Amino acid sequence: MEILKLTGITQEFGGLRALDSIDMTVKQGQIYGIIGPNGAGKTTLFNIITGIYVPVEGTIHFHGQELKAMSPHKVAKLGIGRTFQNIRLFNKLSVIDNVRVGSHAINKSGFISDLFGLPLARREEGQIMIRAGRLLNLVGLYEKRDEYADNLSYGEQRRLEIARALALKPSLLLLDEPAAGMNASEKVELIELIYRIREEMKLTILLVEHDMNLVMNLCEIIAVLNYGRKIAEGNPEETKNNEAVISSYLGVEA
Repeated sequence: MEILKLTGITQEFGGLRALDSIDMTVKQGQIYGIIGPNGAGKTTLFNIITGIYVPVEGTIHFHGQELKAMSPHKVAKLGIGRTFQNIRLFNKLSVIDNVRVGSHAINKSGFISDLFGLPLARREEGQIMIRAGRLLNLVGLYEKRDEYADNLSYGEQRRLEIARALALKPSLLLLDEPAAGMNASEKVELIELIYRIREEMKLTILLVEHDMNLVMNLCEIIAVLNYGRKIAEGNPEETKNNEAVISSYLGVEA
């Protein structure tokens, strides 16, 4: 069953076409990878899916619901979580408070309830704390829950960002270059973590990544973008042997 469907997605900036008629279907439970050279449009596509940009053409359907022109906050509430290329943590908050911040985006209690500590807000806060602890345990950071986020290593900060995205209770998780800056052992741990998240939380994962070895070992379907166009799509073996992919991406430095 499809969870995300993009049809004819086109985006322009100052008359320059960043994405050109992108079609993409992501099925429930898949780990779907998007690769391509720098400037290919990968992060722009993520920004469109999450409501940061509104495409000039095309439609986006998530669980059959149109997302186009929906605000990022509403997209998140529907069940799309996301990490960013550049880590966006609250460095002077504790590790567990960073995860709690993610949970507040889907609170049922409103501002007034939170402000005056009304029963619904207190109940939710207790549930948020329990869930934050579970998510930190999942990503291997529970023992560091009370440390400041900026005391974590780079790889740990990446995992904390994933935990914060999971606090939204998404059914679709978008990971934008999650292995950037990681060493070899951290990348192995990341692959294991992504599999664990998919299995334990029953998530669909959409991944942008430059590390080809990681993508080929992790993703079931891979789409290749080049100059804003999708030039190939298939399983890792098909992608690796596609002549257009070899000439435009795999044969050159990322």
